[in-house]
Amino acid sequence: MEFDDVVKGRRSIRGFLKKPVPKALIREILEIAMRAPTSLNTQPWNFYVVAGDVLDRIRAGNVERNLAGIPHSREFRLGPDYAGEHRKRQIEIAIQLFEAMGIERDNKEKRMDWILRGFRQFDAPVSIVITYDKSIQGSDVAPFDCGGVVNCIVNTAWNRGLGCVINSQGIMQSPVVRAEAGIPDDQVIQTCIAMGWPDDTFPANAVVSKRKSVDEAAVFRGFED
Repeated sequence: MEFDDVVKGRRSIRGFLKKPVPKALIREILEIAMRAPTSLNTQPWNFYVVAGDVLDRIRAGNVERNLAGIPHSREFRLGPDYAGEHRKRQIEIAIQLFEAMGIERDNKEKRMDWILRGFRQFDAPVSIVITYDKSIQGSDVAPFDCGGVVNCIVNTAWNRGLGCVINSQGIMQSPVVRAEAGIPDDQVIQTCIAMGWPDDTFPANAVVSKRKSVDEAAVFRGFED
């Protein structure tokens, strides 16, 4: 696809076919994505690509600990709750997804099923856990650069027919993720990407999030026109 078509056409995918993703294809995606811009070429990112039994154990541990009421242990810092326009947009996409999935506002069973799907990384066949070195923790540059490479991963994957969703629900219980994925203690777990072949029959996959206009987002100064 043309670059513009990839960016404009990409969607977050939350329903996947039970079809494995070749390791060679993931390596190809990572190789291209690692050309993402990075401050002074520091390349702070590390990738732990998990599938099969390893990913199943992460899913199970994340679900069990969350349902048991164990507080989350996300390692990348969280800010305050969204408010104002940010909260409004968060609610808007949730409404779009729930309407697509037929989840009524008062249907607690369906809402819990959706939450559990998030804990299971939406049952994707592959998860890529992104980390950076703890020696640079506290610097805004490292997570910024990791965000850049994540963007490149999801777009490169989309260009090859794969769907992704960036999903921190699936790594809320970091001790499980760290143990099963073999992540050493000197690295910070930032986020993960659930990846696989999109299931075109899954209703939420057709949801296209609304974006604010350029006029709302950008201020132009010093131009003649």
